[in-house]
Amino acid sequence: MFDLVAPLRRAGRLKILFALLLLGALPLGGCGSLFVGAAATGGSAAVQERSIGDAVDDLTIRAQLNQLFFEDNVDLLQSVSFNVIEGRVLLKGSVKKQEHRIHALELTWQASGVREVINEIQVTDQGGIVNYARDTWISTQLTAEILFDKDILSINYNIETINGIIYIVGIAQDQPELDKVVDHARRIKNVKKVVSHVVMKDDPRRTPGP
Repeated sequence: MFDLVAPLRRAGRLKILFALLLLGALPLGGCGSLFVGAAATGGSAAVQERSIGDAVDDLTIRAQLNQLFFEDNVDLLQSVSFNVIEGRVLLKGSVKKQEHRIHALELTWQASGVREVINEIQVTDQGGIVNYARDTWISTQLTAEILFDKDILSINYNIETINGIIYIVGIAQDQPELDKVVDHARRIKNVKKVVSHVVMKDDPRRTPGP
């Protein structure tokens, strides 16, 4: 019997993927950043592991970082981006000199509320519009893959690709879920490396210190 539902489902997915592609083409804070937004997973809304209070604190830290970098070095702000999850800051981007990488780390620690800094800033001459477009497309593909995977709560992951290296940060339900995210990432064409700074939801580092 002819299935009338399947074509509609395929059409719906194409619309979502097209929207993701448009979103990926927008500059969201530098270097092809693409944040995974609220998504339906397996027919039910995915629930973010961060509390509302933690999410607000992270936004406050991001605001401080933007101000610190802007007041200190606008060029550095354009070259570097950051994800903040429960006070853990992942620095990403590419700079031409090692001292710029170190200075970005120093600036980040000046923001109140920062509990940990992971410095993944690359020192390289690579870049340009071609690399940016390719990196954005990689992030868009991975976003779509985990969005439609019913075993992954995609809202808990942030993804960014820089010079072919995918950086993943977030909170995983368990190791099998994280393994699936990484596996999706490794299957994408032109990916050189996958770097995960994801923590498990029961990781003791998520407990605020005294």
